[in-house]
Amino acid sequence: MGISRRDFLKYSGGTAVASTLTGLAPGTAEARGRKNRIKGAEVTTSICPYCAVGCGIIVHTVKGKVINIEGDPEHPINRGSLCSKGASLFQIANNPTRVKKPMYRAPGTASWKEVEWDWALDEIAQRIKKSRDETFFEKNDAGQIVNRCDGIASVGSAALDNEECYILQKWLRSLGLVYIEHQARI
Repeated sequence: MGISRRDFLKYSGGTAVASTLTGLAPGTAEARGRKNRIKGAEVTTSICPYCAVGCGIIVHTVKGKVINIEGDPEHPINRGSLCSKGASLFQIANNPTRVKKPMYRAPGTASWKEVEWDWALDEIAQRIKKSRDETFFEKNDAGQIVNRCDGIASVGSAALDNEECYILQKWLRSLGLVYIEHQARI
């Protein structure tokens, strides 16, 4: 398009004058109809659960329902920015198809069924104990005391803070696990 500098300035000036006269100056149309949806919401800081970076997020809730999730501008790691996965946290929190109760699929079946938390936690505890008992070695082939469990491994989560990682490590070591990894190292 062949537009001269003089024509560009003329058209730009005319547009600015017209928008001022009609009340459509930048920002005014938005400001009139916009309502602050997070006003009065409970604010909670948290950490994005996706990767090992540990970006800080701010979660706004009203009566326990998440209404907004955004990057925490005061967090030293991300300073308010979020990646595409972190930015989608709101959609995950408010997804009507999100699974909210434990699901169990029995061996040999094709369908999942909802189970109670107490049953699921008891089942997990029993399976951990069974695996540990079956694969625990008190001594190695040379007769040295090793007290280790080779049948269970653990991969930690980047969403855990230092204190939670410390407690998890203590518990895993008390079971005799030696195959312990953490997402932040992978």
